[in-house]
Amino acid sequence: MEIEKEVFRRHHPSVNKLKAYGFVLSEDRYLYTEDFLDDAFRAEISVSSDGEVKGRVIEKELDEEYVNIYSDSYYGDFVGKVREAYIEILEKIRDRCFEKDPYLHRQTARIVSYMKKEYGTRPEHLWEKYPDYAVFRNPNGKWYGIIMSIDGAKIGLEKRETEIINVKSDPNTIASLLNEKGFHEAYHMNKENWISIELNDSVDDEVLFSLIDYSYHMIEESDVWIVPANPKFYDVISAFEKEESILWKQSSDIHVGDIVYLYVAAPYSAILYQCMAEETDIPYSYQDRNLSISRLMRIRRLKTYPQDRFPFSYLNSLGIKAIRGPRRISKRIYEKLN
Repeated sequence: MEIEKEVFRRHHPSVNKLKAYGFVLSEDRYLYTEDFLDDAFRAEISVSSDGEVKGRVIEKELDEEYVNIYSDSYYGDFVGKVREAYIEILEKIRDRCFEKDPYLHRQTARIVSYMKKEYGTRPEHLWEKYPDYAVFRNPNGKWYGIIMSIDGAKIGLEKRETEIINVKSDPNTIASLLNEKGFHEAYHMNKENWISIELNDSVDDEVLFSLIDYSYHMIEESDVWIVPANPKFYDVISAFEKEESILWKQSSDIHVGDIVYLYVAAPYSAILYQCMAEETDIPYSYQDRNLSISRLMRIRRLKTYPQDRFPFSYLNSLGIKAIRGPRRISKRIYEKLN
């Protein structure tokens, strides 16, 4: 039974309030003692600068730690009385010297702030049973992010409380991310279209921002896509010099008539073509160590752009932080490119 962790869950200390309450700095921790239950016991409490609280209860007559209060195997009126008195001391310190945190991790607060600033969305707490769960909606009412506080064991981590965010993405991107630290199969969501991400700085903020942007724009009513092209694997420039229409790997739910912008990776790192999908869901089977293809689409070139027209720096300024796979773009971004 971790009494201190439970009492001070989602709270951080105020140094000035600790000092005013009677805590004394010793090396890198603030220390406080208080006798209770007719001076038969002494509570020894220390707080680190990052908010970690440790405590001991000393039975003064024996000058030994009274560990019974931490074990479920010890019970009875007296043990319960000592435990309750100690918890009362801790709760008084929490209420007078600590500030409440809305989230478990600081990264979570940064992510929520980003979604508010970038899209004007605020967390919605929809479930009384799960007050720490927060939903974020696109203006059309669809969810594009869900923050949850769960037992880490549910996503393959050690058994402890952790915060995650679920965002929507395409299957190929999800498959590639699952090999990286901090990413997990979606908890309580469709695993083909959603992914869970730890919010404990396992994943850089910029990567999270990019995936949040992708999720936000993915659920908009849009028939416009950005699709990456890697010249190391296929010379798309030579292909369009020979033909107006070419076959292309289809890995997303692109339909006939959809607009497809081809983003050509380094050394170009820019959108070079605007195309239209003429035919989709063409059966095909191919696989090597770099590429797996199960269907194709035929795309027709509509426009060709100079390399400096839509470089990645410009896309980044529009809120596109990364292009890992095919992604829908919003009408706002489409208007900037069209």
